[in-house]
Amino acid sequence: MTVLIVLFSGCTTRTGSYSYQPIKPSQKYPSENLSSESSTVYKKNGDYQATMRPYTVFGKEYYPTVVHVGDTFMGTASWYGPDFHGKFTSSGEAYDMYALTAAHKTLPMNTVVRVTNTETNAQTVVRINDRGPFVENRIIDLSYSAAEQVGVSKRGTAQVKLEVLGFEPTSARTIDMKAIAKGPRESLLTNFFVQIGSFERFEGAKYTKEKYGSFHGYSAIIKDTQYNNKRLFRVWLGGFKSEAEARDFISRGYFEGSFIIRE
Repeated sequence: MTVLIVLFSGCTTRTGSYSYQPIKPSQKYPSENLSSESSTVYKKNGDYQATMRPYTVFGKEYYPTVVHVGDTFMGTASWYGPDFHGKFTSSGEAYDMYALTAAHKTLPMNTVVRVTNTETNAQTVVRINDRGPFVENRIIDLSYSAAEQVGVSKRGTAQVKLEVLGFEPTSARTIDMKAIAKGPRESLLTNFFVQIGSFERFEGAKYTKEKYGSFHGYSAIIKDTQYNNKRLFRVWLGGFKSEAEARDFISRGYFEGSFIIRE
């Protein structure tokens, strides 16, 4: 069974309330068990490559990490505001509750989506710059301003339709529809890693990184982390285009005890 460690600075809720509390960067998150069902693979250049099939966590299906302009999704929207204002999002930006942004579990950062309240047809356009909402049955967490525009801020939640409009350049923090129209028609979520080692001494991590610096087309990096007040140097392989691809890599048994990281 593959273990997915979810590292994020996205949003969580207090039970029974629509106010939000920030997550400390040092906080550790419980792992989530993915379904043990292996993903479909196909052979290319003599090696097996993963397809971009959805994955399931606790019986809930998450959408593929390949996203195309025109893709639509249905679900419940919520919002987050003052308790997060000015704090870092998963993309590294400071959260601005008055900007038209949102958090989503899997859409690539800087994906621009139209959000439509299916009850009132009120609409807004937001840019994804954070991860969340990590609450069952919710599909998107809107900024305060975006929630105001579609009538979510007062009720707390609403049923919405999401439509992918395009992808802002990673350096842009605005929504330029003309630039988006000329941009790519699909985007990938690529921040999946596989941990292949963890060391208390930097020398061990350095040796492992150098040994597997370019392993089967994936690159090794060292992450300097804290765990239980202990400094650990973790070695990750990066370059996976989807969680399914990382899962298939692990199933080949190259590294005993390896697991997926989604940063």
